[in-house]
Amino acid sequence: MTILSLTQSCEKLTQGEVIAYPTEAVFGLGCDPDNENAVLAILTLKNRPIEKGLILIASNFEQLTPYIDLSKITEKQKKLMLSSWPGPVTWIVAKNNKTPYFLTGQFDSIAIRVTDHPLVRQLCLLFGKPIVSTSANLSGQAPCRTVADVKKQFGINFPVLLGKTGKRKNPSEIRDIKTGLIIRLG
Repeated sequence: MTILSLTQSCEKLTQGEVIAYPTEAVFGLGCDPDNENAVLAILTLKNRPIEKGLILIASNFEQLTPYIDLSKITEKQKKLMLSSWPGPVTWIVAKNNKTPYFLTGQFDSIAIRVTDHPLVRQLCLLFGKPIVSTSANLSGQAPCRTVADVKKQFGINFPVLLGKTGKRKNPSEIRDIKTGLIIRLG
């Protein structure tokens, strides 16, 4: 197992590599959201169709604004979204025309979250932008909850940011900003 510090994790992301890292409930797989090869590597690892889209997580809302269409979010919606952060609520919002298809798949929206996991917040601050976040698990397997789980599913050489997941039992809740509907319970 390649155990990484925050600095080493940031270097891997900058080099276009995929890493595993702890989130509020499970380990996630992450990469630079602007690096198509890295995003496609995650999709291949998970055997996940590109059409499904991915979540971006960040240390603050400002890191997410380059990917969203702020003109399609009302002040009331923005207030509601910001009141749930930092925390385990992912919001589906309109993407802007610069957001690449490999992040959004078949959708004209993107899933975003400001994490409350202290280690991931530090990683995003150090990296200077959000990272892709999808659960660390192979297709058909349970999401990894420990470093040992990551090792078992992805091999001993897979790069992992050393840390523990939060106390949550379930992955983040997903809500649609336009309708307020809960798409996935958290």
